[in-house]
Amino acid sequence: MASSSNQAIDELAGLIERVTFFNEETGFAVLRVKAKGRRDLLTVIGKLPAVNAGEWIHASGKWVRDREHGLQLRAEKIKSTPPSSREGMEKYLGSGMIKGIGPVYAKKLVGHFGEQIIDVIEKRSKLLEEIDGIGPMRRRKIRDAWAEQRVIRDIMVFLHSHGVSTSRAVRIYKTYGNEAIETVRSNPYVLCRDIRGIGFNTADQIAQKTGIPFDSLMRARAGIHHVLLEAMGKGHCRLPRNLLLEHAERLLQIEASIIARGLEQCLEALELIATTADDDAAIYLPAMLHAETTIADRFRSIAGSPPAYPAIQIDRAIEWVQAKLGMTLATQQIEAIKTVLQNRATIITGGPGVGKTTLIQSILKILKAKQVNFLLCAPTGRAAKRMSESTGSVAKTIHRLLEVDPKHGGFQRNESRPLDTQVLIVDECSMVDVPLMQHLVRAIPPHAHLILVGDIDQLPSVGPGSVLRDLINSQVAPVVRLTEIFRQASGSQIITTAHKINQGTLPDLKSSPAESDFFLVERDEPETIAQILIKMVKERIPKRFHLDARRDIQVLCPMNRGSLGTRALNIALQEALNPHRAEEPSVERFGWHFRRGDKVIQTENNYDKEVFNGDIGHIALVDPTEQVVEILFDDRKVSYDYGELDELSLAYAITIHKAQGSEFPAVVIPIATQQFVMLQRNLIYTGITRGRKLVVTVGQAKAMAIAVKNVTYEERFSGLLDRLKGLVR
Repeated sequence: MASSSNQAIDELAGLIERVTFFNEETGFAVLRVKAKGRRDLLTVIGKLPAVNAGEWIHASGKWVRDREHGLQLRAEKIKSTPPSSREGMEKYLGSGMIKGIGPVYAKKLVGHFGEQIIDVIEKRSKLLEEIDGIGPMRRRKIRDAWAEQRVIRDIMVFLHSHGVSTSRAVRIYKTYGNEAIETVRSNPYVLCRDIRGIGFNTADQIAQKTGIPFDSLMRARAGIHHVLLEAMGKGHCRLPRNLLLEHAERLLQIEASIIARGLEQCLEALELIATTADDDAAIYLPAMLHAETTIADRFRSIAGSPPAYPAIQIDRAIEWVQAKLGMTLATQQIEAIKTVLQNRATIITGGPGVGKTTLIQSILKILKAKQVNFLLCAPTGRAAKRMSESTGSVAKTIHRLLEVDPKHGGFQRNESRPLDTQVLIVDECSMVDVPLMQHLVRAIPPHAHLILVGDIDQLPSVGPGSVLRDLINSQVAPVVRLTEIFRQASGSQIITTAHKINQGTLPDLKSSPAESDFFLVERDEPETIAQILIKMVKERIPKRFHLDARRDIQVLCPMNRGSLGTRALNIALQEALNPHRAEEPSVERFGWHFRRGDKVIQTENNYDKEVFNGDIGHIALVDPTEQVVEILFDDRKVSYDYGELDELSLAYAITIHKAQGSEFPAVVIPIATQQFVMLQRNLIYTGITRGRKLVVTVGQAKAMAIAVKNVTYEERFSGLLDRLKGLVR
C-alpha cells in the first residue's frame, strides 16, 4: 500500500473490522478495513457474494474521495478468505454468522482454543463443551450451523459468479441440501419451480452461463411449465393449448416448432395432460386436473344422496329455535333452515347484514338438540375465530381441521381417515381455491352433510379456480340466497354502502353524519392521499375512536405497485408507527427491514410451522445471535430463521385480495385513478366489508365511481363447472 492516502492505490489487503452495509440482493458492500501498517480504518466499497467481519480481503480498484464519506477504495474485484488471526477469528465468529455464537461466546472460544477454533468446530466439536455454558445441545447446534454456513456460502459464490442475487441461498440449501450446486448446475430451471422468489428469468440466466443452449428442449419445457404455473398464480386451473404456446413463445423467444416439440415431450412424459388431442385442448398440470375431477365427483356424490339426519319435525323445530333465540326469523331464514334439513348438501350465500350468522346459530341449535355432531371451519384463522365467537362452538381453519402433515406437506385427513362428523359447515367459501377444496371434500365421510357459506359477490379466491361460483352455477346442490338486510344492520353505513355498491349505486358519502361508521375523505393528488392516510392511521382514528394504530387499523390497497400500493405505504407506515431505534436489533432481508413490534403477514403456506398464507402477526423478538425472528400469531409464537424471512412481508398495508376472510376493527382504503387496472366493483365491495366498526376511503370520488360501474368479471380458465354438470370427465 502506498504511504500517502492521496495517491491512487490499486491494491489493498486487510482485516474486515466492520461490515457497514451489505445488500444480499445485489452483493453491494461497504466495508471498514484494517490494513497492515495503518492505524485508521479504510473504507472499501464493491460487490461480493457474502461477507463477515473478521475475514481477510484482497481488493483491487481505484481510490476516490467522496464528498460525504471521504476516501474510499471503489473495488472492481474483492476476494475474501476466512480469518487466520485470533483477532479476525473473534470478529468472524462474533459477527452473527453462526447461530448460538455472539460476541461473548466468540471471545471465550478464541481465548480457549486460539487459532485452532475453526478446526475444533469442524472436526473435534466435542471439545467445545469445555467452555462454560456450552452443553451437548448447544455444541451440536454450533457444529451444524457452521457446516450449513459453509454450504450456503458455496451456493452464494456459485450464484454470484452467474450474476444472480444470493439472498435465496438459504432456501436453496434447505430444498436441495448438500447437492444444491450439482442439482442447479445440471438443470437450473428447477429453481423457478422449487424456490419461491426465483423466477424463470433468473434460472434462465444461470442456464445460459452454464452452457445450456438457448433453443434447447430443456429450456422450452421449462418455459411451458413456467407459463402454466404463472397462470395458476393468476387464478387459472388450465390454459388453452394455443394460448399456452403463444405465451411460451413470447417468453422464450425461440422458434414455435421447438416449443411445440417441448410441449409434446411434456405430454408424453405425463408432466402435463391435454383434455383432447386437437388444437383446442386445455392443458393441465396433472395435480390440477385431478383436483377438479375429485371436487366434481365427491360433490355430486354428496349432493345426490338423501339427507341422513335423525327424524326432525321441521316446522316444530323452527318454532322451538325461535323461542330459544327470543326472536322471529325472517321468511328467507326459515326457508333456508328447511332447505338445509331436507338436503345432504346446501350452499348459503349473501352479503353483510343479511342474517347468515343467525341462520347458522339456528341450524346448530337444532343439530345439538338432536345430538347430531358437527364441525365448523373457515379458510383463515381470523375467519375461524369470528365463527367461533358468533356460534359459541369451536371453529378451526381448514388446514388445522384436516391436520397438516408437515413431513409430506399434505393432510392426514382424507378418504382413508375421514373427519369424524355428521355435518361439516364451511364459512367464507368464496376464498377457498380448487386445491384446498379438493382436500376438504376428500376428508368428508360418506354419510356426512355439507353446508357451504359464502358471499358470491366478493372477490374469487387468491388461488386457482372460482369454486363457490362454479358450485352455485352448476345447480348440483340447492342454493339459499339471503338478500334482506336486517334492521340492526341497516343502521350501519358500512353495510348499507356495501349493498348499494354491489347494486351499482354510488352512495352519497359527502353527507355522512358525524357518528357514521363509513367516510370518504376526498383528495386528488396521490401524494396528498398518502400523507392524509398516514396521518389518519397514526393520529386521527386512534384518537377519535380509541383504537390501536398497529393492531386495530388495517390499510387495504387495491394493488401492490405505485405510490398508493402496499410496498410504498408499508415503508411509510412502518416509519410512522414503528420507527427504527438504534438500541433495538433489526434485520434487513428480502427488501424489508424487520423490527420488534412490526405487523407482518405470511405470504405462503408453511406446513412445518402451521402458518398459512394470509396469517397476520407481530414481531416479538429479533435475535441477531441466534439469527431468528419470533412472530406472535394470536397467542402462538413462531420462530423464523433469517433465511426464511422471504415468507413474510410487512402488513401495515395489505392488498384487498389478501384480506379476504378477515375482519378488522377499522379499515382504511386509498383509492385513485392510478389504480385503474384494479378498480372493480367486487374489489371495493370486498374491501369495505372487511371493516367491522369503521371504514374510511381516502382519495378520489371519481375513482370510486369508476370502481362501482366496473362489473367486469375476469373469467378464469377452469373445467370445474363442466365437470360438476357432468359435461366432461
